[in-house]
Amino acid sequence: MKKVRYAYALTGALLLGGTAASLTLQNPATAQTAQNEPGAISAQAPRAGAPMSFADMVAKLQPAVVNISTTQKVTVQQQANPFAGTPFGDLFGQFGGGGQGGAPVTREGQSLGSGFLISSDGYVVTNNHVIAPAGRGATVESIKVTLQDRKEYTAKLIGRDPTSDLALLKITSPTALPFVRFGNSTAARVGDWVVAIGQPFGLGGTVTAGIISAVHRSTGQTGPFDSFIQTDAAINQGNSGGPMFDMNGNVIGINSQIYSQSGGNIGIGFAIPATEAKPIIDTLMKGQSIKRGYLGVTIQPVTDDIAAALGLKKNQGEIIGRVEPGGPGAKAGLRSGDVVTAVGGTPVTPDKTLSYLVANTAPGSSTRLDVIRDGKPTTLNATVTVRPADDQLAALTGAGDDDDNDGIPDGDSAVAPASSALGVTVQPLTPQIARSIGVDSTVQGVVIASVDPSSDAAQKLKRGDVISSINSAPVRTSADLARGVAAAKAAGRPQVLLSITRQRTAGVLLAVKIK
Repeated sequence: MKKVRYAYALTGALLLGGTAASLTLQNPATAQTAQNEPGAISAQAPRAGAPMSFADMVAKLQPAVVNISTTQKVTVQQQANPFAGTPFGDLFGQFGGGGQGGAPVTREGQSLGSGFLISSDGYVVTNNHVIAPAGRGATVESIKVTLQDRKEYTAKLIGRDPTSDLALLKITSPTALPFVRFGNSTAARVGDWVVAIGQPFGLGGTVTAGIISAVHRSTGQTGPFDSFIQTDAAINQGNSGGPMFDMNGNVIGINSQIYSQSGGNIGIGFAIPATEAKPIIDTLMKGQSIKRGYLGVTIQPVTDDIAAALGLKKNQGEIIGRVEPGGPGAKAGLRSGDVVTAVGGTPVTPDKTLSYLVANTAPGSSTRLDVIRDGKPTTLNATVTVRPADDQLAALTGAGDDDDNDGIPDGDSAVAPASSALGVTVQPLTPQIARSIGVDSTVQGVVIASVDPSSDAAQKLKRGDVISSINSAPVRTSADLARGVAAAKAAGRPQVLLSITRQRTAGVLLAVKIK
């Protein structure tokens, strides 16, 4: 998945989705009502099901769409001059910082995106990634908003929400500005016509049309806002932050991402639904921060393999991987391997994920969790807390590399019927081994010493992985692993569910076939 930002003079410009255009303001002095006020568009809109032209509708809406650009300062670490101290040092000194050992330098950069006015006094909605620093070492110096008549204004950042990728800006104009209102995206249906207005590749105002390809579309990015409107209307680099309109001129989405292997449009674009965006924008407009519910767990979908390993029906809830010690999930009694099927009576589905339902639960409130544990249904009550910022969450979950791990004894001393049946050999996890493979000292289990390349485990496990449980039963020795495999065979299950810790990433659940 690629979010599309068109960046100039910045190395490694991000591919982020959706933006605005060069526009022509129409009668700004009379813009006291929304450009898409009820009745203003419907009489001019194309016939439902057989559009003859979008021109009248676009002429009414386009003045409310703006171009957004930023100027940034980027600090770049230069490489040291490899010829320093040699007869060629002066000749090549101009490259790589001369004899200064690669001193950092500051350069200027720009980014380009779109947005749209939502009030006559100058509030502008866009994507957070349009106005965010382009990368490490970058700072945003200024934000500029350009209207359709090419009038330029300096914008003030009112608020931002990286989790939903939304931001709110404010410009000041001596005259009333054209604007549009949010519509009701819950009424959007697959097959409905939509129009997207933006500024791809830094061109002028560009209008594209298409249909809604899907609603509640997950892009594979875990989180509380992984639910988008998918469209085949052309969205390219530089379209980020631009509006998606229905045939009545309502803003039903904010163009945000594209799926592309080349960086260009292939007919798969994504927009943030208006009903998700408006409450966040309203909160930012009040100067308040966004607070979401949090359980303190990692989550995985119940795949076919996991369902088979646990004897569950397909597409039934989501499974808990790691439970944060002392977190609200742990206090509620959640365990790794629990499958949560409903939150507050609302079923957990691909359209309404566990992250989504918990995030939309008010922090401090108590909610009921319907759980399947060891094949049996049970209920728990959890008091959710405030969801930490994304960077804090990343630090909590951790991330490791894929380098081979050292410090694990080789040999056949740990081979047991269980590990042979899974295609792995295991060793007891000692403090010395834990340190050598980068695993926290609190982790318990057995460490994989080798993997049979002909086994299913070879596709999923690697040397240095720590197995902490099998089908929710703790694993501390190879005998524990053997009992888990035997129990799975007795139940007629062709695979087992292992809880894995890989360096700093704990609570990863993997279904492995029995040989």
